[in-house]
Amino acid sequence: MAEYDFNKMQKKLAKYLDEDRYNHTLGVMYTCAALAMVHGCSLKDAQAAGLLHDSAKCIPNKKKLKLCEHNRIPVTEFEKDHPFLLHAKLGAWLAKEKYGVSDSEILSAITYHTTGKPEMSLLEKIVYIADYIEPGRVKAPNLAKVRKLAFQDLDECMYEILKDTLIYLEENPKDVDSATKDAFVYYKDLHMERQRIGEDSLS
Repeated sequence: MAEYDFNKMQKKLAKYLDEDRYNHTLGVMYTCAALAMVHGCSLKDAQAAGLLHDSAKCIPNKKKLKLCEHNRIPVTEFEKDHPFLLHAKLGAWLAKEKYGVSDSEILSAITYHTTGKPEMSLLEKIVYIADYIEPGRVKAPNLAKVRKLAFQDLDECMYEILKDTLIYLEENPKDVDSATKDAFVYYKDLHMERQRIGEDSLS
């Protein structure tokens, strides 16, 4: 297992993020660690992914597009129209190139922390959820319920977050990435199947 110097990483990261984003990042790292303890995930991996998930967030959108082009990072048509989403892919690239992270699980967790996807790994779910529930978050709906669920059932928590996210984004349907819709369908199906099994066991 790779060893990460988190103090060194944090000092470097602090130069590239504004104060609010840096505080959010620390909140996500600590929440990732807490969720990793509960759900049996590598603490080091969860902390590294949490710390670096927004490493590209404060790069201006035009520069994000240029960096992706220059480093041959694939960009979809949707991402060209919504370049703020590129901070996830670009963050994974920065984690590898600038912070020495080579673990594909960590890089994938950073890549999908914004949109989600079907069949997410344990670490991917932890980072996605931690980003949503970290202590600094105050505006998301049903936060108390979702926070409690995060420490009980990650799949059910994913369903609730994705459901709330899509309701929020429905105001501007053009802004919904297809990966988020696919993720919601997957976790909704999982939720419905569990409900059905629960009902069958009662009958």
